[in-house]
Amino acid sequence: MTSLISNLILLATFSVAGILLFGLLNMSRSGPVKLSQKLMRWRVGVQFIAICLIMASFYIHGV
Repeated sequence: MTSLISNLILLATFSVAGILLFGLLNMSRSGPVKLSQKLMRWRVGVQFIAICLIMASFYIHGV
């Protein structure tokens, strides 16, 4: 169970980083503004999931 949550935390963390970098790259190249806004909204959602997984991990481990 803990390895599953650990893997999900890693996946969510790398997803947040990837979405953030892609969104910043799009903004720096003067890409479509709507795409940048959509990517930043997705980043916030995935970041929320990552934080929930981290808190669940703390709860399971009894920290």
